[in-house]
This record gives sequence, structure tokens and C-alpha cells, in this order.
Amino acid sequence: MKVEQKGHTTIIKDTQGDLTAFLMKITHEHKTFQKSNLIIDLTGAKTISVKEMNAFLPLSKEHKKNKKSFVIVAEDFDFNEASDKLVIVPTRLEAFDMIDMDEIERDLGF
Repeated sequence: MKVEQKGHTTIIKDTQGDLTAFLMKITHEHKTFQKSNLIIDLTGAKTISVKEMNAFLPLSKEHKKNKKSFVIVAEDFDFNEASDKLVIVPTRLEAFDMIDMDEIERDLGF
């Protein structure tokens, strides 16, 4: 697991290739990241099943309760297959764009 801080956003990248262990580790250490926007970078994963992707849903809901963004970056994934409550994008740039839009909406009171 590689953790990178960019401004008000924390980027966590899976370096092991074991999504279940990665999710458990992030969930266990969530208090460390709860005060910043979170980008989960899964671009290193070769294949991601819908079940594995939807496993991030409870963590996403918990993180959004704190009025922070939770975005998953996955390159080769059918975004229509996962829960519509998850924000999944193909690139880091799009992840930062989503966070910017979320922050604007929060500033406007949406």
C-alpha cells in the first residue's frame, strides 16, 4: 500500500494485488484518512470483479458521512456493473475533477 498526500486529498494505491487484504487494511486505518478526500487507486489490478468493487461500498458510505469525497480509480472496469453509489473513474485526473465538483457542491450546500 502506497499513501500519497496532495493538498486536501489522500491517494492510496494498491501495491500487492490482493484487493481483499487492501480493503481490510484501508478499513482498519480509516481514522487516519477520514479528514481528507480519498482516492483509491486500483490501476495496478489486472482484473477486478463486481463483487470486489462493491466491497468498497461500506467504506465509501462511512467516508462520505464526514462530508469528504471517496473516488476509486480503475482502468479496465465496466463502470455500469458496480453500485451507482460508488464513484469510479478511469484516471487520477478524473478523480481529482470529481473531488473538485464534490467540494463545489458542498460549498453551495447541496
